[in-house]
Amino acid sequence: MEQLSDRNQVIDCARMLDEHKGEQTVALYVGAVCSFTDYIVVTTAGSTGHARGLQKHLQQFLHDRDLEPLNGQKRRQDNSWNLVDLGFAVVHIMSKEARDFYELENVWFSGDEVYRA
Repeated sequence: MEQLSDRNQVIDCARMLDEHKGEQTVALYVGAVCSFTDYIVVTTAGSTGHARGLQKHLQQFLHDRDLEPLNGQKRRQDNSWNLVDLGFAVVHIMSKEARDFYELENVWFSGDEVYRA
């Protein structure tokens, strides 16, 4: 399989989350303003079960591309925020309440949008 660029991997990941009904999926290039990653992907899950489903689809997506998370998986105990750190990208699967509270897109407002559903 041909090696995809980090940007293309991020766009494919965001598209996959969107195809599995992640809501308001967005991917931002933040490499110019962030020291720990180049991209962030954020999507909203409609329920705890939906968050688990998106997480499983993400795991399969990563497995299919031989991508290994650096952190295993980090999630809040209430499952309102799942985070997967790939080094070049950090993927956030959040409940609507967590996303509204933390407003990650506003934290990284100066990032360049590479995907929006």
